[in-house]
Formats: sequence, C-alpha cells, structure tokens
Amino acid sequence: MTEKRIVITEFGTVAYPDPCKNIFSRFFTYFKGVEVTDNCLVNIYPIGEDFYACTETNFITKINPDTLETIEKVNLCNYVSINGMTAHPHIEQDGTVYNIGNCFGKNMQFAYNIVKIPSAQKDTSDPIAKSNVVVQFPSSERFKPSYVHSFGITEKYLVFVETPIKINLLKFLSSWSITGTNYMDCFETNEKMGTWFHLATKHPGEYIDYKFRTSAFNVFHHINCYEDEDFIVVDLCTWKGYEFVYNYLYLANLKQNWDEVKKSAMSAPQPEVRRYVLPLDVYRVEPGKNLISLAYTTATAVMRSDGTVWLDPEVLFSGPRQAFEFPQINYRKHNGKDYTFVYGLGLNHFIPDRICKLNVKNKETRIWQEADSYPSEPLFVQNPDAQEEDDGVLLTIVVNPGAAKRPAYLLILDARDLTEIARAEIDVIVPVTLHGMYKA
Repeated sequence: MTEKRIVITEFGTVAYPDPCKNIFSRFFTYFKGVEVTDNCLVNIYPIGEDFYACTETNFITKINPDTLETIEKVNLCNYVSINGMTAHPHIEQDGTVYNIGNCFGKNMQFAYNIVKIPSAQKDTSDPIAKSNVVVQFPSSERFKPSYVHSFGITEKYLVFVETPIKINLLKFLSSWSITGTNYMDCFETNEKMGTWFHLATKHPGEYIDYKFRTSAFNVFHHINCYEDEDFIVVDLCTWKGYEFVYNYLYLANLKQNWDEVKKSAMSAPQPEVRRYVLPLDVYRVEPGKNLISLAYTTATAVMRSDGTVWLDPEVLFSGPRQAFEFPQINYRKHNGKDYTFVYGLGLNHFIPDRICKLNVKNKETRIWQEADSYPSEPLFVQNPDAQEEDDGVLLTIVVNPGAAKRPAYLLILDARDLTEIARAEIDVIVPVTLHGMYKA
C-alpha cells in the first residue's frame, strides 16, 4: 500500500517493477537473492505452544491465536535445509510436527526433505530451533522438482507422491528478476514420467528403495494413509492426467459466465478419490502377479520385469466434473490409522457448492447443499464424549453473495448426517477460504 504497487511476486501475480530501477538495476538485484513471498494465507498450525500461519515458501508467521496479531516472521531456512515447505504438515498426538519441502541434495541434485519439529520443550525453548531432517527422498529429475502440496504419514511410515507437475528451477532463477516471471510461469509437465510413490520409515528415517509407479495424475491433498498387515493403504484426492489443474483456476476463467466455466472444466483433468495400496514386501509373489491380498480393496500392485511395481487404484468416488476436495477426517483419532469417514468440499466444475461425506468402506455419500451458497473446507470437531468416529460437528464458512443482508455465515452441521445444527450470520462479505483449524 505504501509503494502503491505489488512489490512481491505471488503465485500467479508478477510484482510491478520499481519505476526507479532500469533493467540493469533489476539484473543486479537478482544476484542479491530472489525475494520470496511471506503472504501466509494458506493454513494455520501449532508448533509447541504457539500458532503459525503459513504458505508454501520458507516463511511462516507466528500469530496471536486470540487477536490474530502478527508476532514474528520466521525463516525456516535458518534451521533446516529446505527451499520451502508445504502448508499441510502432520501433527502427532504429542505435538511433534512433520513436514516436507524440496532442497538441494547430493551433487547439487534436487531432493525432498522430511523435516521434524519436536513438541513443546520443558525448558520453554523454541521447538523450531531443534528441527531436524528425518529422511530425504530423491527427485526423479535433477533440476526439476515436482510440485508438492501435501504428503502421507502412518504410525511407522512416510509416504511421498511425486507427480509429473514440475517446477523448472532454471527458468525460475533466470527469469524471476529480469523478465518478471511468477510461480505459475515456471510450471511444466513431464508427459512421460507418470507418477512415482516413495516410501520411508519414520524411526529411524530410512528411504525404502522400491520403484512404485502408476499413471499420471495431479494430487494436492492426501486424505489418509494407514498400515494393514504388510501393506500401506493410501487414499488421495486425484485429478487424472499430467496437465496442471491450476491452469484452469485463473480468475479470468472463473469470472466467465456459467456456461463458459463448465465448458472450460470439460477439458480439464477429471477428479477422482482413489485408493492405492503399497506392498511392504514386493517379492512376496512372483513377478506379474498381484501383490495385494487385502480382501476389501480392488487396488493392485504388480512387479514388472524392469523391477518397477505398477500400481492400479480402487476408485472410491467419481462423478462427472464433480470433485471431492479439501478432505478432512477425524484427524486426532484416525490420522495414520484405519478409518471409515472423510468429509470434503464438493466442487461443481471447480465451483464449491456443497459439503460431502464419504464412507470409504462402502462408498456411500451424503451431501449438504443450499441454493446460491458456497461453502469452504469443512473442519471436523469431535464430540468430547464420542464413541463413534463420526460423532462430532463440521464447521464451514459459507458465502451467500446474493443475500440482501448478512452475505456470509458460519455453518455448523452434524457430522453424522450433515443436518444443520446452527448458523451464525454476519454482515460482512467473506472470501471463500482455503484451509484452517479448530482451536478449543
């Protein structure tokens, strides 16, 4: 606001150049380092006794959870070897935080580090200062890491899905300060790669060098992962194919009339909720035969002659241009463990217009929907006396732009059947949100 221009390049928006600098000045500014955004608008999570807002760069922002006042900007690069970290960390029961970010590995080749931040310290010191790298996953391409939005975790294992959506780092570094490149300009797809699944143990952190492969898809959100016998079950919100879904989410596309929005969505990658199963023993049967013996899933894994294990999924939910996204489970009790229910935001041709509940065991669904109402990610809050997995409520912010008064409200739904319990209306327009958390 002071400069009356965008001064930091964002995901899809290029910063306006300083009118006082010519191209040569901007060129030399580049050598001082790329200025990365600290616009922490994606999620909020706890570290120790504190709360941090985050985006997908190396910056997180400590906030006052009562007033939302900004307290401190933290550069994670000062503590661990990463270029940035996701906005979807995993928080264990004791408060330990796990997250993933790309980094420079051996021989200047890109890799992905799993970072562990310990729980609150007895001496009240900052847990971030005691962060460490647990394990490193290799990258399929030396100078082009994949875009990573989330990862999976079980009680004993870490799961990383490497998609064909690549970040061209050479383009990123060479163009950033000279030609005004934003993040989106640096994405490209590897049409021949398919999708790779990586696996590692948590304690100790050791990479398991199995070559799990499957067809190309985009993935932003992991639903859950868990161990069953000698298998890892991985449930994901996927988008079929190698084309980047974000290409269809430019504001200009979404501002078109409804018929044009639907037409654009028809050619976009199609969404599916999928279940993949990774065998922990890839030699349990002879090559060419299905390695998966779990009776409740049709997912398969087959060792091929080249040593790769080809994975075919079971589809848990699929509807034409109907996405099940922004998934939430009873995280406290079932993250990394066997579970039954997942809640999500229903996207109708990319437009969020419903709250969904999916039973991953029998594939039954329930829906909450209201005309001209656009909800956000549903947050599950468990009943303190709950005996059942879905005994609790869902919290979602709903925008109703056509309302004469009070165009937004907090909606509270019964998590068992999605019936409305209450709503709290406000006289302020609220933008559709991304992610958040419930704080008691």
